[in-house]
Amino acid sequence: MSKEIASPAAYQDLLQEIGHAIHGARQQAAQAVNTLLVQTYWHIGQHIVEFEQGGKEKADYGSGLLDRLSKDLSTLYGKGFGRSNVFYMRKLYLSFQNSGTLSHKLTWSHYYEILKADDSLEISFYTRQTALENWSVRELKRQMKSMLFHRLALSKDKEGVLKLANQGNEIQQAEDLLKEPFVLEFLNIPQSHILTETQLEQKIIDHLQQFILELGKGFAFIARQYRMSIGGKHFYADLLFYHRILKCFVVIDLKRGEINHQDIGQMNLYLNYFAKEENVEGDNQPVGIILGAYKDHFLVEYATASITNQILLAKYLLYLPDKAQLGQQLERLLMDEDDQETGGGDSE
Repeated sequence: MSKEIASPAAYQDLLQEIGHAIHGARQQAAQAVNTLLVQTYWHIGQHIVEFEQGGKEKADYGSGLLDRLSKDLSTLYGKGFGRSNVFYMRKLYLSFQNSGTLSHKLTWSHYYEILKADDSLEISFYTRQTALENWSVRELKRQMKSMLFHRLALSKDKEGVLKLANQGNEIQQAEDLLKEPFVLEFLNIPQSHILTETQLEQKIIDHLQQFILELGKGFAFIARQYRMSIGGKHFYADLLFYHRILKCFVVIDLKRGEINHQDIGQMNLYLNYFAKEENVEGDNQPVGIILGAYKDHFLVEYATASITNQILLAKYLLYLPDKAQLGQQLERLLMDEDDQETGGGDSE
């Protein structure tokens, strides 16, 4: 004869605790399987490269070998050994020759996307950044498609680029929030379409989750058109966020055209207001970001020269950037730094 359960609420608590235990165990099991799969594919890549080397220091790549391996492995072991998969197993080993550097947070699907990059700095960056921000495969694909590494790198010097590749984009100061440019292709605005700033703001609100992904880790949305009353007048900040890592307010102003000196002065006013009226104990100095379609570097330099507040100015694009163009810009940046280090050919 079954016993009557004395407390239905206590039973529900029991059921919930068991459910949490099962869910946690399933997650750990899935992670263990993913880790084992990646390690197995790494070893397969190692065997392929060592076979290609045949005792030589460098492997001789031959597509015929991969074709044959793909066909035979598929016959013997079933799905998972298509030619592209086998190709990326080989590349996995070549890109991470120490298996200890593989991240247990990343699945094979993550590595498959990351290894599509040709540059070792890109591969290193996307590996670390995916682990840091727990990107899904879909989020990773979007960030790679929008050339995130190049956009972050173009706001840094050579040392900063190498640090970015090796450590990921760790947010430690306001400048780490900067991308050049920010990409808003998810708003699905045709290039020929002219929007007002209010319409652009509404589009961003309608796609807030994607906008926060583009901004990066740590942003928490507070309000749009945040009102500030100063000297009997009302001012409105387009978008207001709080950054959990930097522990500060982030005020974002949207400009449909070129950023001008009045925009910078207005943002300086906003930041002074937030520092005095909104900050509480534990908050750091607020940060302002002005996003515009264009900016003039000389105007920016002169307009911000004596300003002590942290104001970041950046362009935004309504479409995905040109990969070749960004690649060339990054290559020029690294080459210019090398020239400066070696004297730059200033021979007499």
